Amino acid sequence: MPTPHYEYSKGVILKIIETLLSVEFPFGLTVRYAVKANPHPEIIKLLAEKGIMFDTSSSYEATDLLTLGIAGRAISLSSQQSPHNLPELLQAGVDFVVTSLHQLETYINTPNRRDTIAVRINPPVGYGHNNRTSTGGINSSFGIWHEYLDQVLSITKTAGIKINRIHIHFGSGADPSVWEEVAEVALAIMERVSEATVLDIGGGFKVHRFGEEKEANMPAILTMFKQKLNEFAKKTGRQLRLEIEPGTYMIAHAGILITTIDDIVDTGSEGYTFLRLNTGMNDFLRSSLYGARHKIEVITNMTTTKDYVVVGHNCESGDILTPASDNPEEIETRNLKEAKIGDEVRIYDMGAYCASMRAKGYNSFPSAPEYFVD
Repeated sequence: MPTPHYEYSKGVILKIIETLLSVEFPFGLTVRYAVKANPHPEIIKLLAEKGIMFDTSSSYEATDLLTLGIAGRAISLSSQQSPHNLPELLQAGVDFVVTSLHQLETYINTPNRRDTIAVRINPPVGYGHNNRTSTGGINSSFGIWHEYLDQVLSITKTAGIKINRIHIHFGSGADPSVWEEVAEVALAIMERVSEATVLDIGGGFKVHRFGEEKEANMPAILTMFKQKLNEFAKKTGRQLRLEIEPGTYMIAHAGILITTIDDIVDTGSEGYTFLRLNTGMNDFLRSSLYGARHKIEVITNMTTTKDYVVVGHNCESGDILTPASDNPEEIETRNLKEAKIGDEVRIYDMGAYCASMRAKGYNSFPSAPEYFVD
């Protein structure tokens, strides 16, 4: 099969679904897949068949799901940009999450609106391996700043609308202790919204891709959430349903990018040896954007190894596939099997935020196609 191309495993995705649904919640659990991670129709179809619901990040994404036959009631829309077709989406049954005071006022005056609304609150803290992956705190524009919650309550009360769901997304993390702090901050906000019955804690559950990265222990994290919700129920008498929005955790491990070494160049005895692949930032941006690192393997019978810097084929100095940890400004060598031009290279854990988040068409390179192998 020509390279570059993505290969996805449905079997891996099904195992992750089983893990996420392994903990029983006394007041209910909704798993919403973050569609932006990878909107491939086959992935959407597979998840829908297993009862997974969906989180969308634009009105266009929500419309795409409706076109694929996903029921509106299974779709939640939380968007930075105001929806271009909100009345139609509401009529189709899509749940809208307001992320600003302007969006709240727009919703109130929109045809087909309901008497309930979900609200995204920006908490006082955020988490992530760098600032580009944190979605909470003063550096984040996502959601309505928590200090404006009283204003939100006043506006909705005047309009005769009840807030039935609070959406709070902090960023990303793997340590259960971080998620315990997240739960405590979120529940403190929930305590102020007496009519809310659903807490949407968002996503950001990290996976291990390379090196010393840690993977979120989802059974432990979910068990902790369950305990916190039980404690909240005893304290307040309110039984809250939990929603989570995994994207990366759901499908990252299910994808591999298969590429070929197009060229090998070096910068002398004091410099580096570079493997130029026939892919790059036009197929995935994570390394250039975040300094994200992925496991890379040269497929060869060679047993000797050598240090390489792996780069993409785009005419762009930032098209680096082996950046320093969390730092797209610095390069890092990888000790790989000794390579030659034409060798196959596999890049692992590429199911999420890779094919869906690329500099499509850059240098007019075609996009790597996507295939399912099981």
